[in-house]
Amino acid sequence: MASYKTLLLEETDGVLSVTLNRPDVHNAFNDELIAEAIDLFGGAPREGTRAVVLRGSGTNFCAGADLNWMSRMVRYTRDENVRDSSLLAKMYALINEYPLPVIGRIQGAAIGGGVGLVAVCDVAFCAPDSKFGLSEVKLGILPAVISPYVIAKISETHARALFLTGERFGAERALAIGLVHRVTDDLDAAVGETLKQIRTSGPEAVRECKKLIAYVAGHPLAEAIPYTIDAIAGRRVSAEGQEGMGAFLGKRKAGWTGER
Repeated sequence: MASYKTLLLEETDGVLSVTLNRPDVHNAFNDELIAEAIDLFGGAPREGTRAVVLRGSGTNFCAGADLNWMSRMVRYTRDENVRDSSLLAKMYALINEYPLPVIGRIQGAAIGGGVGLVAVCDVAFCAPDSKFGLSEVKLGILPAVISPYVIAKISETHARALFLTGERFGAERALAIGLVHRVTDDLDAAVGETLKQIRTSGPEAVRECKKLIAYVAGHPLAEAIPYTIDAIAGRRVSAEGQEGMGAFLGKRKAGWTGER
């Protein structure tokens, strides 16, 4: 397993834990963190890995962009900003498209680009005291690179309210608008419950579900319907599909669960 400076990796029982490891700056990202995240999520998952848990070290999940990094941007030319933003966009795209489920464990604050990280998680849980904000307009800039993922998660109507005002909001509002899926005092238990559900699901089917969602959400109905027909037909005749349906009909556990 690769070793990084800004990310801590630990794999146990098929779960890769990825911890943003810059607690002194509330896990704000800089060039190095972006490059390391691109390297990690741009690679193929290790055999046997079933899910990723994304978390932050210290008291906060992610404060967005690092101030020192931002101070350099002030002097960037337009071309330099395009190059810089392209790398940031690549990081989000790779996490969003990662073939395994990505579970967000959100404590403390997630601001700006930190909200973008929450948005690219497939499932996200936050603590009751968590705080969120899309505060880019307060700096005279835009939540542009993260906008495709945030808007897909919270819808245009909530994006209008939050992008235009830059206001901070709490855990209950994050839940109500769909940014997170549960607010809980016990984040580890919530993550553990979801991992249990993933482990009892077909590994290939879970991966294919991520592809299915992305395709259907991004295509008109006339294109989506043929895709869905082909997708289910392929799964039904696959070895995993045959095993899963056979186990259900035979009232036994599927082979991938490790149970009998």
